[in-house]
Amino acid sequence: MIARRSLMLGALGLAGGAAFVAAPAGAQSADVTKLRDELMELEKGSWGFMRDKNYDGMRNFLGDDALLIFGDGTRYNKRQTLELMKDFALQSLTIEPTYAVRMLAPDVATLLYRVTYTATVKGGKPETMKVLSSSVYARRDGKWWFVQRVDLAGRIANAFGAGVRETVVQAVSDVDLDVAEGEVVGLVGESGCGKSTLGRIVAGILPQTAGTMAWRGQDVAAMGGRDKHAWQLAVQMIFQDPFASLNPRLRVSEIVGEAPRVHGLIAADRQAEYVADTLTQVGLDPAYARRYPHQFSGGQRQRVGIARALAVKPDFIVCDEAVAALDVSIQAQVLNLFMDLRQRLGLTYLFISHNLAVVEHLSDRVAIMYLGRIVEIAPAEELFARPNHPYTQALLAEVPTLDARRRTYKPIAGELPSPLDPPTGCAFHPRCPHAFARCKVERPPIKEVAAGHFSACHLNDG
Repeated sequence: MIARRSLMLGALGLAGGAAFVAAPAGAQSADVTKLRDELMELEKGSWGFMRDKNYDGMRNFLGDDALLIFGDGTRYNKRQTLELMKDFALQSLTIEPTYAVRMLAPDVATLLYRVTYTATVKGGKPETMKVLSSSVYARRDGKWWFVQRVDLAGRIANAFGAGVRETVVQAVSDVDLDVAEGEVVGLVGESGCGKSTLGRIVAGILPQTAGTMAWRGQDVAAMGGRDKHAWQLAVQMIFQDPFASLNPRLRVSEIVGEAPRVHGLIAADRQAEYVADTLTQVGLDPAYARRYPHQFSGGQRQRVGIARALAVKPDFIVCDEAVAALDVSIQAQVLNLFMDLRQRLGLTYLFISHNLAVVEHLSDRVAIMYLGRIVEIAPAEELFARPNHPYTQALLAEVPTLDARRRTYKPIAGELPSPLDPPTGCAFHPRCPHAFARCKVERPPIKEVAAGHFSACHLNDG
């Protein structure tokens, strides 16, 4: 591998993490065949400029606004980039003619290609590099929430002129959700709908890119140091995979006791006693404090995760599929523990789950999420008895029951659309059996359809 600041201009960017900003607009073509041909020509052309030391060709290829950015923050404009080319000597090159382009959306595509080359930098020792890369590139359009930065594969494609840009995902959009103190709100939806992202935003693990989040009436973003510290301790999260979320190198005594000690909730000489009390709260033997995570069963590991969250004395806990990875019998034990802790400690929960039966059992209110948006929210009893949104109706219709009569289950038609290219209008309209023309062009606002029952559907307008 060529050293960190070595140059592979026009073809491969920089080994240490460089990116070209600006590429020919033709690389954004929505025609797959045309896009494929354009990208291959750009690949051949950029390598040809390097091989032949064709500065005029490279100058035209880069464009006036081209910018080379190194991983350490050093930036080179067009003139400086051409100067750096003098240090790079391409000795051999092979570009395989087999490659693939697949459109993910009108402005989003993936490119697969393989390149082998040998080059020297500043007269150094020749080095050979083989590159097999799958890159995603997208055109920014409209309002986007979360951005995946261009990685090395994307920078390589950019050097070929592919126009790779930040891959953007509208994971959560226009969510308006309140949780009262002492309440349990269930959050339900298909995989990929944004439930976990929303939960991580609530817990402060991810920042929201727009809008506001308030804690007890105070904007979290505007909080001062002491208030923000109190909020960070007050809101904790329990994760789906108890094994992956626990540090395998730490004993339970440190997993549970480190945070309260570091944040000054307990003195160092009280840690062992405090950990023992916390483990007892979640139904674990205090003697387990000396064990490592791999020495526990799945249910016990989840209890350790719960103990870790409780150790900083939170008021609000985000439970992200906290029982999904457990056996049914263990699920019941953990769910009962959640309810018991709520009663004893006055906890508030945002409970994220696929399991509608679990959500109905635990929740005071239930929010249904689809493709990053809340489409229905109501008291649990009301929602399960009288679902309003077609998506909610479809989910509840397919819940298995103990009814002895024979029944054919029919899944919801179609696939969850890509958040890279969400449908216009109502996001559910491609799969909705009741969709009509208005649904395809106008997004329905969420509005109250009964006391405390809100739904986002044009059918409610009569």
